[in-house]
Amino acid sequence: HFENLLSRADCTKNWTEKIYRQTEVVLQPNPGARIEEFLFEKLDRKVPPRPTNGDILGQFMLEAAKEFGPGTPYGSTLIKVGDCQRRLGGAEREFLQTSSISFLTPLRNFLEGDWRTISKERRLLENRRLDLDACKARLKKAKTAEAKAAAVPDFQETRPCHYVLSASASAAEHELRVAQTEFDRQAEVTRLLLEGISNTHVNHLHCLCEFVEVQAMYYSQCHKYMQELQKELGRKSPHSLEVNSHPAGSPTDPSAFPQLNSPSPLKTDTLQIEEVQPPASGTRKAKVLYDYDAADSNELSLRADELITVYTVPGMDSDWLIGERGNQKGTVPVTYLELLS
Repeated sequence: HFENLLSRADCTKNWTEKIYRQTEVVLQPNPGARIEEFLFEKLDRKVPPRPTNGDILGQFMLEAAKEFGPGTPYGSTLIKVGDCQRRLGGAEREFLQTSSISFLTPLRNFLEGDWRTISKERRLLENRRLDLDACKARLKKAKTAEAKAAAVPDFQETRPCHYVLSASASAAEHELRVAQTEFDRQAEVTRLLLEGISNTHVNHLHCLCEFVEVQAMYYSQCHKYMQELQKELGRKSPHSLEVNSHPAGSPTDPSAFPQLNSPSPLKTDTLQIEEVQPPASGTRKAKVLYDYDAADSNELSLRADELITVYTVPGMDSDWLIGERGNQKGTVPVTYLELLS
């Protein structure tokens, strides 16, 4: 039974150490950053806040949007994606902190606390065993010498020597009893510590479940952010259909003739998608990057890698274009396209 406890304890230590090290790699892939955190921890100093990769990427995108112009399709999309990346970075930072507290810390406490105590007591037990073996060897030697002396005829009256040998054997027996008692006491202490490994497994199981919950919450939050971003980029309702049939300020524009009794300007007619015609400036070819399902009859569904004709008309939202495929026509999101010519 004791050997099984020893084997189980060694197995627990080895696998806990491997899981701990690999979890560190998952949470912080940068070995330099891990070494820095280790040094700060040993110096009992707080680790300075470090931006995540999502934070850095989001900041780069926002700075690029300022350079390209936030009013351009590319610039406005960079702003949206950059904000999302920063939110993802914040979620990652919270996930790393929570995982470190709920999962890594208990594993490290076991390796640096409980296991060190177990190792220390096992070394003491090994020393007690060596002492016990030495006492057994001395007693055996004393008994052998005593028996040998008793077998030799005492022609020269050497009985006092026999008494000395007998006293030596008695002392060896006493030392053996003391060594056996100390060994048994140390074996009991070590056994109790080894049996505590079962409680360690229960504790680590609880921490593992917490880690799974935290990880699931993190991925769920990231999925939510990405869905919101995808919806904002690809499902945004275009204003391209709200194109005035009469240019503002023209003689035929109803708003050019104020109505004295009207409480508000007259609403202009909305141009239907079938009425939209390619502009005089011409059209362009575009390659579809991703599949896109039309949200309504005014949009055009897209399939990845197909080529379509696109153009814009005055008053359209900069994030949308008019797309044509054969006899089909509808609005399409710019972010799903690669303009070719």
